Amino acid sequence: WLTTQRLLLAKQLLTDTTMPVTEVALASGFDSLRRFNAAFAEHYRLAPTRLRREGREGRPAPAADAPLRLAYRPPLDVQALLDFFVARQLPEVEAVDGLSLRRTLGWTHRGQRLHGWISCRFVPDRHEVHVHAAPSLGPVLGAVLQAVRHGLDLDADPARIDPVLATVPGPLRPGLRLPGAIDGFEAAVRVVLGQQVTVKAARTLTARLVQRFGTPVQTPWPALTRLFPDATTLAAAEPDAIGSLGIVRQRVRALQALANEVAAGRIRLGRDAPLAETLAALQALPGIGDWTAQVIAMRALAWPDAWPASDIGLMNALGTRDPKAVTALAEAWRPWRAYAVIKLWHGLENPT
Repeated sequence: WLTTQRLLLAKQLLTDTTMPVTEVALASGFDSLRRFNAAFAEHYRLAPTRLRREGREGRPAPAADAPLRLAYRPPLDVQALLDFFVARQLPEVEAVDGLSLRRTLGWTHRGQRLHGWISCRFVPDRHEVHVHAAPSLGPVLGAVLQAVRHGLDLDADPARIDPVLATVPGPLRPGLRLPGAIDGFEAAVRVVLGQQVTVKAARTLTARLVQRFGTPVQTPWPALTRLFPDATTLAAAEPDAIGSLGIVRQRVRALQALANEVAAGRIRLGRDAPLAETLAALQALPGIGDWTAQVIAMRALAWPDAWPASDIGLMNALGTRDPKAVTALAEAWRPWRAYAVIKLWHGLENPT
């Protein structure tokens, strides 16, 4: 399955970009050009250069700045998805502009930290998202595109999800998506900082963390100037330096425990991480309970059935302060309870 996904990405890069074949091989996740060529020969009976040539027959050559196109199944409630990101966007790191979501992005590749940016623009009439990425992210372009698919929930099937969401209180929202994470560690940090505070307060604390520990980076947009701090940086930070930002001691301990585990590779925060083991590892850390683990599972692990039963917003939306009653109400929404969370949160943040 993994080789098939890599080859499909490679075919797209060969036909839709001007990237050299060697760079396509690396960006698609192949360790060497030899293995790349061998996989093409085995699956397609073609050399990559020939596939590129035949794939472009009758078509103009792609422009050097042509976007990469990611398709999705309609409908997709673009406004609801972008509203979620607008309410949480971090100064210097990300910005929503019309139908575009832009952000800085750091990525560890073979022990080296790559610094760059991405821009994702919805094209609703084509049911596509058009992506531009910094050239510096070329070696990990395939992984970045998969992260974008996760972050924008482009693989969702509304035909299966929408009938269940129709039974959740609130107006119908066809094509509602589960906002994920392009950087799983960043999402987890933001969830920890969001414990027992408002969305606005969490954003303020996170912005201070970025300002203090984020690495400066150049982008095409003057407002995007800093990377979110990586796990190694936060693990090595002095606790008092984090606490001086207004982050309480319990949160500092939780952040640094999380950062240590991620930096050491003992916890992975992506959609390919093992769910049960990751939830258990998270809840074994100081200051991380069920609510935090469930919301991290929603955002970073792409678990569609995550359910943070003690969430105050859910309780307010469902008219009860009893977590057991909240969970009982949600039984009918399995296995899409995380989508129900987003619908209920959206109703609270954007009341009609």
